[in-house]
Amino acid sequence: MADSAGIQQGSPAIGAAGLVPAAPGAGGTEGSGAAGGSARIAVKKAQLRSSPRPKKLEKLGVYSSCKAEGACKCNGWKSQNPPPTPPRTDQQSNTVNLQEPCRSCSHTLGDHVTHLENVSEEEVNRLLGIVLDVEYLYTCVHKEEDADTKQVYFSLFKLLRKSILQMGKPTLEAQESPPFEKPSIEQGVNNFVQYKFSHLPSKERQTIMELAKMFLNQINYWQLETPSQRRQRVPTDDAAGYKANYTRWLCYCNVPQFCDSLPRYETTQIFGRTLLRSVFTVMRKQLLEQARQEKDKLPPEKRTLILTHFPKFLSMLEEEVYSHSSPIWSQDFLAGASGGQIPIHTVISAPPVARPLYYSTSPVSVDPTTCGSVSPARKTVLESIPVGEKRKPTEPLPHEETKRPRAVGDIPLELINEVMATITDPAAIPETSLLSAHSARDEAARLEERRGVIEFHVIGNSLNQKPNKRILMWLVGLQNVFSHQLPRMPKEYITRLVFDPKHKTLSLIKDGRVIGGICFRMFPSQGFTEIVFCAVTSNEQVKGYGTHLMNHLKEYHIKHEILNFLTYADEYAIGYFKKQGFSKDIKVPKAKYVGYIKDYEGATLMGCELNPSIPYTEFSVIIKKQKEIIKKLIERKQAAIRKVYPGLSCFKEGVRQIPIESIPGIRETGWKPVGKGQTSLPPSIVLWKELKDPDQLYSTLKTILQHVKSHPNAWPFMEPVKKTEAPGYYQVIRFPMDLKTMSERLKSRYYTTRKLFMADMQRIFTNCREYNPPESEYYKCANLLEKFFYTKIKEAGLIEK
Repeated sequence: MADSAGIQQGSPAIGAAGLVPAAPGAGGTEGSGAAGGSARIAVKKAQLRSSPRPKKLEKLGVYSSCKAEGACKCNGWKSQNPPPTPPRTDQQSNTVNLQEPCRSCSHTLGDHVTHLENVSEEEVNRLLGIVLDVEYLYTCVHKEEDADTKQVYFSLFKLLRKSILQMGKPTLEAQESPPFEKPSIEQGVNNFVQYKFSHLPSKERQTIMELAKMFLNQINYWQLETPSQRRQRVPTDDAAGYKANYTRWLCYCNVPQFCDSLPRYETTQIFGRTLLRSVFTVMRKQLLEQARQEKDKLPPEKRTLILTHFPKFLSMLEEEVYSHSSPIWSQDFLAGASGGQIPIHTVISAPPVARPLYYSTSPVSVDPTTCGSVSPARKTVLESIPVGEKRKPTEPLPHEETKRPRAVGDIPLELINEVMATITDPAAIPETSLLSAHSARDEAARLEERRGVIEFHVIGNSLNQKPNKRILMWLVGLQNVFSHQLPRMPKEYITRLVFDPKHKTLSLIKDGRVIGGICFRMFPSQGFTEIVFCAVTSNEQVKGYGTHLMNHLKEYHIKHEILNFLTYADEYAIGYFKKQGFSKDIKVPKAKYVGYIKDYEGATLMGCELNPSIPYTEFSVIIKKQKEIIKKLIERKQAAIRKVYPGLSCFKEGVRQIPIESIPGIRETGWKPVGKGQTSLPPSIVLWKELKDPDQLYSTLKTILQHVKSHPNAWPFMEPVKKTEAPGYYQVIRFPMDLKTMSERLKSRYYTTRKLFMADMQRIFTNCREYNPPESEYYKCANLLEKFFYTKIKEAGLIEK
């Protein structure tokens, strides 16, 4: 027999701040309270189920109606001598008297449990589990301060109490039953992985699947904010819809973690895009903040995955979650997808013990690595200005210089053309994954612009033209973004500058709304522009928008023949501007800007000189192609060097000497015919003559290597990189090198020239910088150790000082 009780749809639920019943009313903890609460209840249930049957009947009698003749209305047996609260374990008795009368109706305990005489032990144990769940919910009802939450507790309490009276299974009575939306969150994430990453190699795809599972697990044990909290944070949100989903989440996912007599479902399997949209922004922010705070505690093998790949994964997923046209939320997605589905399933298990993630309603501080940057003493302007356009490839560049004459030793044009032919097809260039540490910062933003997801417009206020409604709305949006992201700047000051006709703003538009911009003032007569404000709204950061904004601004100024930027950067903005090519070395003569921009206390004046020959918005693509060209040239050169030529047999026949140019392969080594002031010996022989004594070379190199190994920044390079610590390292780095390997090579007298030694050492630094991001500790160690190494090389006289 199945019993049901009505759960009022839309009622808020457990915990004032979303904590599960392990600690009623306390809030904000993700995971740790959950694990402790369910474990304690499980222990109590195991102890009670191992008790003698009379003890079990006594417990069930408390929740069983009286069956005595005369239609007794008592709904539960009450002892004449109730135990103390809390009960003392040293005074508890295992003897149970079924003839003991009820304090309420005077009928015996036996009259309350007659219906259980022939019930199996398994059924009795099931009912006992419900009893403990009822007692637990009763405690929650009395400890909970929120009225709406208390109401839901009480509804669940009545449902379980009724199930004991009728010996039925508790069933939630609601207008809808799970799943509440299709496709589910889990299916949507599956579709996302298939949509974005199905083309990747298996190892990279496995990394993406790990990230997807990590994300789904976080959702399954995420504690949602209550509807009242959400109303305070997002007043304009669909409060009724969130309240309904919150109540469903509570009844079907949250409370059943502890009250296992209720059926439990995974959040990711019964909810869809609507719930995910309501929690994604806050969840992403808190997860990344926790990762940053606890990066030193992460195991080495997970550090790169969580700190580097996970933020990029979340940024890409966020775009699909909030996009109105994303195909991953279509139920027909897999029917049109190429290849099969990549299964990413989560298994219901005990909640993972995790450190607290507290929900905060305070504004997010500007992240200097993204785009929340400011010129503290500067301003903002908006005129009715045509949308900024990119320079066309065929458009002549201002100040373009004549091409330099080809120099001796340049790579032959025939070879360049041959290599270019192999990479002109985009399919021939290996795609750099957006999750790769080597992908350009603006790569994702550039792709979004090509797909029409984002737009860039240079706009400004005007006192001479009729106001354009759309431009005015964008100006208001920019004022809001700057005010929100730059809390230390007075709102009145920002408003005044944004609407000042002397200033312009490069605005970033997404889905018709402003999400970021750069405010600037041009001084054409002085040859520079002052950057005033630069910001991107917090939930759109870490997507490369800041870099792409600055690149568009550079293109705009090259078109207007202004090739210098100046800005006063505060301490939070310096890092961002450095990444965009700014430095403290100001190229503009001081006489040009003094009196035009004010010195600002506590800020740093930074400048950037533009190169009119560089198409900045495509610069990273060009560099990528150039790297591919160099790579192809190196591969061809290596193939030629590795060619083995037949030995010389002429000396066996009595020949005493031969012309050098007749030696097979001699020209390929770089040897050139004898000319005035030249030697006829190959470069390697010349170098050998310069160094003279091999023992002296060995001793010098050994001393240098010992100094390098003793340096405090040498610790990352002492031994070969372990695959367990960096799983994809050897797919990225084709020619690894380390100090241990160099020591072995030196011992075996491999380094017959200084050039070989220096090449191996340089490879260590190059590999490190190629694999690790610039802000990493490894990258910094490589730079410092490289500087030290070349100092020692110069001191030893192996290169010119």
